[in-house]
Amino acid sequence: MQKKILITGGAGFVGSYLAEKLISDANNYVVIVDDLSTGFKENLPQNTTKNWRFIKADVNDYKDISPIILSFGFDYVFHYAALVGVKRTQKHPVKVLRDIHGLENILTLSKNTLVKRVFFSSSSEVYGEPTELPQNEDTTPLNSRIPYAVVKNVGESFLKSYQKEFGLNYTIFRFFNTYGPKQSVDFVMSRFINLALQNEDITIYGDGNQTRTFCYVQDNVDACVSAFNNDLYINDVINIGSDYEIKIFDLAKLIIKLCKSKSRIKHMPPLPEGDMNRRFPDVSKMHALLNRKPISIEEGIKRILTNPTFLKRS
Repeated sequence: MQKKILITGGAGFVGSYLAEKLISDANNYVVIVDDLSTGFKENLPQNTTKNWRFIKADVNDYKDISPIILSFGFDYVFHYAALVGVKRTQKHPVKVLRDIHGLENILTLSKNTLVKRVFFSSSSEVYGEPTELPQNEDTTPLNSRIPYAVVKNVGESFLKSYQKEFGLNYTIFRFFNTYGPKQSVDFVMSRFINLALQNEDITIYGDGNQTRTFCYVQDNVDACVSAFNNDLYINDVINIGSDYEIKIFDLAKLIIKLCKSKSRIKHMPPLPEGDMNRRFPDVSKMHALLNRKPISIEEGIKRILTNPTFLKRS
């Protein structure tokens, strides 16, 4: 009997890769829901298998999402729908807060239709400015302040509360800078590569000494699906990222080198908020799920540069 799976935000960057991975297993039937506000139909699976379908709907609107969940009776839900992107979320903070309605809709409908587990895409942003490194899921305090981070933190609290009161199981994925071919140029990795390919100046906010870790999308999806397939980390939190830390300035230099670009690095004033000095996750749980060596940052960039999907967009 097929597992019925809902993916919200499934036409987005990570959600679309997740959909492709789950659809590749004939034992899964996947319904992809997206309002296409930041997702794209072009991201939807290109295969012609009959174990998936797409429905345009807004999870933040109860009247829009409830008929879908009530009619299908899903076994599992991956709730990935969210307003994303540093500039976009800072420009539209009230719109960010609306995502709380979507999470409450998903959880209420899931517990009423006996969903077995909800998987939630949280974010490294919930940690705020780090108080300890590496940032561990169980010991590092959450210090989020910007609206996007607060919403993700609230989302995690909703999941834990619904589990305690209604027995609805969950797994929380805290994503750290996932990148790959389908990513929009609103994000640092894809923006830098896009500029380098056009030999344009690469702009960096501040001195560029802030550090990040970057997780290739295949590593992200393989780890998350492993938790799903093997019933692991139920009612738990997992950092999904990389333990290779790089300065933003050095990332720009690496991209210029791999793109064989003539771009120059240009410094801009620091962002007023939201640009943390460091992010460096403890990824012990993720490595146990992945059970293979993660894709290196150089290899990940090279895969993007040979991918026609990214080259067409850039």
